[in-house]
Amino acid sequence: MNARAKSEKGQAERGAGFAGPLRVHPGNPRYFTDDSGKAIYLTGSHTWATLQERQLEETPEFDYAAWLDFMEKHGHNFLRMWTWEHAAWMQFTDRKILYGPNPYARTGPGKALDGGPTFDLTKFNDAFFERLRSRVVAAGARGIYVSVMFFQGFSVSKLSPRWPIGGNAFRGHPMHRDNNINGIDGDPNGSGTGRQIHTLDVPAITRLQETYVRTVIDTLNDLDHVLWEIGNEIHESSVRWQYHMIDFVRECERAKPKQHPVGMTGAPIRTPALLASRADWISPAGDARYRNDGSAACVDKIVVVDTDHLNPTSEDATWPWRCLTRGNHFILMDSYMDARVGSPRAPATTADNVRRQMGYALKLARRMDLAATAPRNDLASTQYCLANPGREYLVYLPEGGEADVDLSAVSGTIAATWFNPSTGARLNGDRVGGGARRRFTAPFPGHAVLVLVKG
Repeated sequence: MNARAKSEKGQAERGAGFAGPLRVHPGNPRYFTDDSGKAIYLTGSHTWATLQERQLEETPEFDYAAWLDFMEKHGHNFLRMWTWEHAAWMQFTDRKILYGPNPYARTGPGKALDGGPTFDLTKFNDAFFERLRSRVVAAGARGIYVSVMFFQGFSVSKLSPRWPIGGNAFRGHPMHRDNNINGIDGDPNGSGTGRQIHTLDVPAITRLQETYVRTVIDTLNDLDHVLWEIGNEIHESSVRWQYHMIDFVRECERAKPKQHPVGMTGAPIRTPALLASRADWISPAGDARYRNDGSAACVDKIVVVDTDHLNPTSEDATWPWRCLTRGNHFILMDSYMDARVGSPRAPATTADNVRRQMGYALKLARRMDLAATAPRNDLASTQYCLANPGREYLVYLPEGGEADVDLSAVSGTIAATWFNPSTGARLNGDRVGGGARRRFTAPFPGHAVLVLVKG
């Protein structure tokens, strides 16, 4: 391969349209930015099998290319890539669900509890890291940012009282004492849960985890479109361990060509612990403010509202707009087909309207000077207003009808445009005089978006 071909291949792997890795916008910490200096808004979908298979022996592998087609069709730019630590079983069924490829090599001698060869925790499985890189690269080629998850709470601690054997994923974990040749015991207190894997209780395990994290970073550090996430739904006793891992990721990347934002997500960990972390972005859980009204934007962290941690079955098409106008990013836990027990045979159409609204919201966000905006509930009677007073306003009307907007900061006139979320149509309105509160009436039924721009 000649130098030009190598350069073109490298550019394709880093992803089209990315201007360096994401970081917190220095002038508006509600958003990410890159070397372009523009504020970047993220919204997208995630599902369970984006990296590793989780399937029955008789079911096919997950069609990742079709999943990316699906995301691209809906105009999404953010993917949360799930990682599973265990190799078999799950709490929701007694059938043996298989997960793979696993990060660790299965070398034997002897068999693990799932019937496969035991793991050697000092050796990695090249197939896992090759798949990780290829799938992150493939998403970047579609303009999609990827949050790469290091650890998985559902691989430990969560027991099924209905299926105490087959419903215990920890029995398939490489750090179960019966599953590795290294003498590592991820359950030294004998609880049967492996919860101590996600604590600092066993230094030997922490060192193994650090080696794994370092290897993931080495695999992906050169890519611009990567975010890190410590883990999904890890138990409440893991907070100190997660804080340690956040610091460790930063330490690993400090001397590397690129540094990427680090996230900490909730469920069951609550918002105060997320806010107290040194993470760049968070996803709150069980917090009614983010579930019910989108919440006023947090000024301490970038907030990614994840339906998985708040209301995973929601089909509320107003939610993406409420988040946008409150300065929060939005991601949908998508009940997309995968090869698990009870998985749908096709994407659930009941969420189509939510998916569509996410794409619309991203388009409007990209047209705004987001870096100059802030949530200003006080400027609109609907209390959903993102504004750079005097210059630009995005007002959401969840039930349509009328909205009073305070335009006292506007000198002269400002141009009004209506966006119809039900059809995707834009309707240009008249120029409106500033200097006072003005009333606007949506020219169509249903929820509506009013865009006011000076110029």
